[in-house]
Amino acid sequence: MNRLVWKLLRQHISVGQLSGFFLANLFGMLIVLLSVQFYRDVLPVFTQGDSFMKREYIIATKKISTLGSFAGRSNTFSKDEIEELRRQPFTRGIGAFTPSLFKVSAGLGMQEAGIHLSTEMFFESVPDEYVDVSLDKWHFDEGSHTIPIIIPRNYLNLYNFGFAQSRSLPKLSEGLMSLINMDIILRGNGRVEQYKGNIVGFSNRLNTILVPQPFMEWANRTFAPDKEAQPSRLIVEVNNPTDTAIADYFGQKNYETEGNSLDAGKTTYFLRLITGIVMGVGLFISLLSFYILMLSIFLLLQKNTIKLENLLLIGYTPAQVARPYNALTIGLNLLVLLISVVGMSGVRTYYLSGLQTLFPQLEAGSLLPSLLTGGFLFILVSAINILMIRKKISKIWQQKA
Repeated sequence: MNRLVWKLLRQHISVGQLSGFFLANLFGMLIVLLSVQFYRDVLPVFTQGDSFMKREYIIATKKISTLGSFAGRSNTFSKDEIEELRRQPFTRGIGAFTPSLFKVSAGLGMQEAGIHLSTEMFFESVPDEYVDVSLDKWHFDEGSHTIPIIIPRNYLNLYNFGFAQSRSLPKLSEGLMSLINMDIILRGNGRVEQYKGNIVGFSNRLNTILVPQPFMEWANRTFAPDKEAQPSRLIVEVNNPTDTAIADYFGQKNYETEGNSLDAGKTTYFLRLITGIVMGVGLFISLLSFYILMLSIFLLLQKNTIKLENLLLIGYTPAQVARPYNALTIGLNLLVLLISVVGMSGVRTYYLSGLQTLFPQLEAGSLLPSLLTGGFLFILVSAINILMIRKKISKIWQQKA
């Protein structure tokens, strides 16, 4: 019976129209799946380790004036000043740089290469959430006498392209530096202790020699129990680096920022904005194509109104009459989903090869987010089409009745 109904109703179906509906739906589905998958694949570039788009941070310090230097004015931040900055509407979070209150000296040597460096140095620490290096090895164990250390990447560049090149010394890679142990000597409170320093990462954001916060708190208590650490630098996470209120507030309070953090923040903010606009346009085109498909099916039903009325009058139920259209809609949407997944996978293979050339550490993400999105859109669009078909046929039946 359903086969006879289908033979009767398919006479007014245009292959050209169906091809147009199919291509519009395919184009929309492919944009949505590709946008979701590209976002998921590229997201680790922006959120892992040294990412330049992870969050927006500003390193804040107080200006040092000539008069203030002679007057012995402190350039540290008080608790009230930190709390006031935390309450500003542009602030998302604040971390304080905790300085070492004890003496630190370090030696670094490679006998095979004829290298031996020793110097007085300092340590600082920040809360772990502000560290832009993997935290897998970022922990301190008192029993091991090993201190994990993060140094600025520009320190290594200065050695390789300045000191080493001028003295015809071998250049050091990041991997090689992680294998070198430093001899660290801590002095204070009448105590002298020796530790091994292990370089676990290189920071692009923090221009200091970092140690874990728990180690710094323990060492300050142990080697300088009578002193209190006062931060002279703050790392401020902001909502929008283009907000003029940041520059106004810093100017009013006589604060400075290190480097060009505000300019870099503006660049990444506009990059995010453009990316969001492109994704929004793609989603709009997708929704529009889905709407065109539903409208086209509605027009197809309108064209077959007389035949639908006759079928209902001779005893066919609305569900039986709607079944061929439902099958056509589900089959068309399912074919669109399958072809979109295949097309998305092909495009993904192409752009992943380029991304992995630029970011060798990038690992390909799972296809699950795009597959779930495609499945959801398939169910949603098919359900809406089925409801429209049922509503139209029910309306025809009610008018005849």
